[in-house]
Amino acid sequence: MDFEDQILFFFSAVGAFNGLFLSYYFAFIIKERNRANYFLATLLFVISVRVTKSVFLTFYSETSSLFIQVGLTACFLIGPFLYLYTRTVTKPESIGKWNWLLHILPIIVFMTVTGILYPYNEHWYLWQRGHDGILGYMLLFQWTLYLFVSIYQVRFSFSKLVDKTEKPSNLDYWIINIVVGCFLIWLAYNTVQYTSYIVGALSFSFTLYISLMVWFFKRRQHSLSFLSPVIKYKNKAIPDTEALSIADRLPHLFIEEKIHLNSDLKLLDVAKQLETNQHTLSQYLNDTMGQNFSNFVNSYRVESAIEMLQSNKVLTIEGIGNECGFKSNTSFYAAFKKHKGMTPAQFKKSLN
Repeated sequence: MDFEDQILFFFSAVGAFNGLFLSYYFAFIIKERNRANYFLATLLFVISVRVTKSVFLTFYSETSSLFIQVGLTACFLIGPFLYLYTRTVTKPESIGKWNWLLHILPIIVFMTVTGILYPYNEHWYLWQRGHDGILGYMLLFQWTLYLFVSIYQVRFSFSKLVDKTEKPSNLDYWIINIVVGCFLIWLAYNTVQYTSYIVGALSFSFTLYISLMVWFFKRRQHSLSFLSPVIKYKNKAIPDTEALSIADRLPHLFIEEKIHLNSDLKLLDVAKQLETNQHTLSQYLNDTMGQNFSNFVNSYRVESAIEMLQSNKVLTIEGIGNECGFKSNTSFYAAFKKHKGMTPAQFKKSLN
């Protein structure tokens, strides 16, 4: 093994080791143990196994067929565990207690049978993306499908990066980094000829970066509780009488009294007028409307702006935004486009 190969071997091996350590950390050491973190631990584990397989296959030609089969099985499991993690983080109650096995068991059974009937050392060509590489193309299709479904799962976290009305949370930044890291590994695996080299190096960078993020957040917050998906207001249902009272009085405040035109309107102000507290009102908006307070108020402001754009011939577009309760042109344009899919200027032009 020459010096260049030694360097590649070293970084690939360290990447695999980092992944195994992080896997152990999220599975057994972190205080916030839950399904999301278990799925993350398993994701890092299968990435590490996949890299380890490639390293040994590249540098040690006599690697056993069984070990290679385990590594190939890990390749098939990267996509499902990424999906299970992103799904559990974004919608904690959407996957039943044992439903996740539907994504895992068929792969394990399929790969076990494949390993028995077509051991890699004798049928390696089935994994090459050539004329006979049916298994290689199956892996490409399955991994790609799960990856892009996972990206779709966390699309709202990505959108917050450019949304000027809602800032990304620590959890948003975390899952974006996980998904982007997995995307880069997938990209290298599917576009570079010497995938063991590149994926190994990327795995090293990815796991080292995740390690630094863990260290940074622990120093900053003394806790990694943000890694755990929070089911907001779980087991704290609003009493029916209070929910009915809010449902009856809330529209009046915004439709008749138009309190949303006040640019300084706050959640506490509305809660006081409804004779409730701000936590109950916030829970009602999330549970019933599927919106936070800011988006709820902005939806009424946008509707008022639409009415003025249709009837007012004196005020400028910016003036209309100000009259409707928006503190800045930026927030007005961002909210309008979010709720109507076009800017105020585009909407006004469509009226002509």
